[in-house]
Amino acid sequence: MSEKKIADFWFDPACPWAWMTSRWALEVEKVRDVTFRWNVMSLWVLNRDKLDELPDSYRELLPRTKPAVRVCTAVAHKYDNETLGALYTALGTEIHIKQNKDSASYIPAALAQVGLPAELATVGDTDSYDEALVSSHNRGIDLVGQDVGTPVIAVDGPDGDQVAFFGPVVTPAPKGEAAGRLWDGTILVAATPGFYEIKRTRHLGPIFD
Repeated sequence: MSEKKIADFWFDPACPWAWMTSRWALEVEKVRDVTFRWNVMSLWVLNRDKLDELPDSYRELLPRTKPAVRVCTAVAHKYDNETLGALYTALGTEIHIKQNKDSASYIPAALAQVGLPAELATVGDTDSYDEALVSSHNRGIDLVGQDVGTPVIAVDGPDGDQVAFFGPVVTPAPKGEAAGRLWDGTILVAATPGFYEIKRTRHLGPIFD
């Protein structure tokens, strides 16, 4: 039996589009021989040097994203990939499904769902893991470039080096074999030298059901 392939997935829990893509990724794991390795990136880190260019509402949102990515980074260092993935699922459920936008509420709730120590929530109010967070963020961005957001996915290219891309951005998240077919296409374009982008205007917001 062949060894499962590893695909790296960078996320910020605050991003609804990354959440949609992560739900697709979990479906892909069921129908294709691949495991996703979860990595933390940060919308705050991505945008902190261009705050003056952002709309007021987005600029005001960014500081509120820091506690969750800090806690996720701590969990990434203290636990395993499965635990980080479970925490991301719990955080996304609180933020996007339940529409809980208060980090003082949704972080403890998510930690409790996963069975993680409640005191991990205090990490969100400190900079103790910021260096590790920036390092994780930069690993993804260095692969894909600055002109993207979250999610970032990286897979092995034909020469053995990782090929990374932003997306896929999709709503609702495909399930079953439909998820597998989108993965097949994603691998195909990632293996095509010089391929950069397919895009169209979004007419739908995230459909979480």
